[in-house]
This record gives sequence, structure tokens and C-alpha cells, in this order.
Amino acid sequence: MKTRDEQAGLILLIEDNRGIAEMVGEFLERRGYSLDYASDGVTGLHLAVSNSYDVIILDLMLPGMDGLEVCRKLRQDAKRATPVLMLTARDTLEDKVTGLDAGADDYLVKPFELKELEARVRSLIRRDRRQVSQGILKVGDLILDSATLRLSRGGKDLLISPIGLKLLTILMRESPRVVSRRDIEREVWGDMLPDSDTLRSHLYNLRKIIDKPFQKTLLHTIHSAGYRLSDLDAEVPNALMAGA
Repeated sequence: MKTRDEQAGLILLIEDNRGIAEMVGEFLERRGYSLDYASDGVTGLHLAVSNSYDVIILDLMLPGMDGLEVCRKLRQDAKRATPVLMLTARDTLEDKVTGLDAGADDYLVKPFELKELEARVRSLIRRDRRQVSQGILKVGDLILDSATLRLSRGGKDLLISPIGLKLLTILMRESPRVVSRRDIEREVWGDMLPDSDTLRSHLYNLRKIIDKPFQKTLLHTIHSAGYRLSDLDAEVPNALMAGA
């Protein structure tokens, strides 16, 4: 039997359309993935909190409990950081922001190509398994413990999605340098670049988590250049204190 690291990945598919579920399941199993399946939100949430998955593929429109509520409960109540790829027929920016706000890491609009689905799943797994350097990143009163993945600001613990964590790590690591949109997208998504709204949506959600509840803004958009995370009052580079 293959070990967890040798497997392509263990996936939970939550999809009420049996035709789509069978098509996705058969394709991914042929590619070496193992799958669990649920056809409604309540069962899907139960499986998601009872087992350890590499990725959850979550349909938005589900009986019993919709995908947004499943994702919210998974993040807020169960405190699970399992990467979530949300499937939906809705493709407006507002719909994407709503899904990302609920805790989704990536967004795929129906109809989709199975190869693109697999590429996004593979990218989520690769990022989740990647080891983060030991130490503590600090910008102003925002602190990220890279060993425990605990994020706090002003002593208050903050809940963040895996993609949000990756974006924040990049920006904190490079602070106070401006990081271009292209550099961020390449590091987070590799060659499988998202559509033009995805990064903006994730950064919008990140701002709501790390800046909106606080008086001082740390995440800044630099027109035509990119983004920087910096305490402009102090203008001190972030500290990476190994073992601190």
C-alpha cells in the first residue's frame, strides 16, 4: 500500500450531480487519487471534519447545506485548514469574493475541463505539503509563527485560509519590498495562473482579516507596481527570528 506522501492525494468530493461526480471521480481515480464522496452538504461536512483529506472539491449548490455554509463551518467551527476547491456555475466577481470569504482556496466555474480540475487540485496539494521555513515573521504588530502557522495581530488570533496564508507569507517575507502581481501569482499558482480576478479577490479577503478590524493599515497596493506589507510609520523590515 502506498504511503500518504506517495499517493497522488486523498480527495473528498461533495457534489449532488451524480453525472458530474462520476465523471470527476473516475477521471481522478485513473490519475492515482483516492476519493471519498458525498452528495449533500451535511454528509460532506461530517466527512470533512471526521477525516484528513488533501483537498476538498466542493460544489456550491447542495441539498441540506449549501457549499458556502459547509466551507464556513469547516473553517470557523471545525478550525480545519484543508484546501477547498469550490465548483460553481456562478462566475461573477461578487460570487467569487463570496466563496473566498467563506474560506475557499480556489474557484472553478462549470463547465470545466477535467485536466484543469486536476491541475488545480495538484497545485493545492503541492502548496499544502510544502514545508514553511522555521521561525517567526513579524510586520508591525502582525505576527506569523511559521512552525505552528499561528497568525495574530495585536495579540488577537486570526483565522486564515491556506491560500491567504501563502500570500501573507510571501508579503511578510519580502516586507517592506513591493512584490509584483506576476511574482505573487507565479509563486502561489506556478504555471497554472488563475483568472484576473482571483488574486484581487484573495487580497481583498486578506485585507478584511489583517487590516479591517484594526486602526492601522499594513497591506498596501502600489499602483502599477504590486503590493507591499509594511508598517509605514515604522518602516522597519520584517524580522525573521529563527527559533524565537
